Amino acid sequence: MASAADSAHPDVPDTAALAARELRAVFSRLRRTLRETSATSDLTPSQTAVLSRLINDGPASASALAAAERVRPQSMAATVAALEEHGLVGRSPDPEDGRRQVVSLTETGLAYVAGRRQARQGRLARAMADHYTEAERATVLEALALIDRLNR
Repeated sequence: MASAADSAHPDVPDTAALAARELRAVFSRLRRTLRETSATSDLTPSQTAVLSRLINDGPASASALAAAERVRPQSMAATVAALEEHGLVGRSPDPEDGRRQVVSLTETGLAYVAGRRQARQGRLARAMADHYTEAERATVLEALALIDRLNR
């Protein structure tokens, strides 16, 4: 049965709308599960988001991080200070503007992020090994290839 949201797009087949709804729900649950894997951390979600941004986008000024995370510069300053206190990030003068500082991951920060990613991936691998047959894991890989086409 099509929902009100689905009827807003009459050119979308019912199966596409159902698949979209189910995909979103499954990925939301998976994301929550993976977050719980790393929930033993003493970092806040905003601190974790900054670490992810730095590993994905590279070093940045605190103001650029604040803009990217859509928070006030004062909030980002507190987040960066906490990460610096944990030894996960460091600051250095911006080579283009000596008045600014650039925030980057320290070796400890890189190891921390890598460890968290490895823990999440390990949990997924163990769950797939425990709950899926080899054929089902192959089906998952095929489905992921199809899902990846949505990003192109």
